[in-house]
This record gives sequence, structure tokens and C-alpha cells, in this order.
Amino acid sequence: MISTKGRYALRVMIDLSEQESGVFIPLKDIAERQEISKKYLEIIVKDLVKAKLLKGSSGKGGGYMLCRKPEEYSVGEILEASEGSLATVACLAAGVEECPRAGKCKTLPLWRELDKLTHDFFFSKKLSDCI
Repeated sequence: MISTKGRYALRVMIDLSEQESGVFIPLKDIAERQEISKKYLEIIVKDLVKAKLLKGSSGKGGGYMLCRKPEEYSVGEILEASEGSLATVACLAAGVEECPRAGKCKTLPLWRELDKLTHDFFFSKKLSDCI
């Protein structure tokens, strides 16, 4: 399930893509437009900056801006930056030790197929598709 953190991260990215490019947008302005707590957005944009999806600048004239054009971002990378793994079940998350039952698990093919559908869906959608 995608939490509010992931959904709000996508809203922040959409908001920034709708603003004048090349200009830092204050977080308080985004918070007001999106009706999201500035405090909560601070946590979200920190993850987006760490993932190199946003650039941040502090001080007068500071704020946030996209690092790339909206059509160069996938929705999947935005969600993963804010949510972590988009694996549909824990045993398919990256870096997890293989389940000892994997060889005989009757449901694993089902989960793999769902995981692939989810991944392919989110990574095929671009930020520009949401604008």
C-alpha cells in the first residue's frame, strides 16, 4: 500500500513541475497550495533531495526545484524514494534473504507476477503524465 508519504511526495513533485523552472520554490508555498503540513513536507523533501530528485537551497530565495524535466522522472522512482521498496510482498523486497520455502512455495509465482505488474505500472508512468 502506498502511504501518505508516497502520495504527498508525488504531489510535491507535480507542484514543482507546474512552477517556473529554474527557480527555487519555498516549501511553505508548496505546503499552502497542497494543504499539507510544512513540517511533514520537510521530511518528504529530505528523502527526495537525498535521492537526487530535487535540489534544495536554504536562505533568502531558497526552496526546492526539480533536478530534471518532468518527463524524465518515473512515478516509480518518486514512490521508491519516499516509500522504500514497492515490493508487493516482503519476500520479494530487494536485499532480503531468499525464503527457505521459495523452492516449494505454490504462491510465489503469483506474487512475482503481481510484483512485476506493480513495478512496470509505476515505472512506465512519468511525472509529466500526472500534470
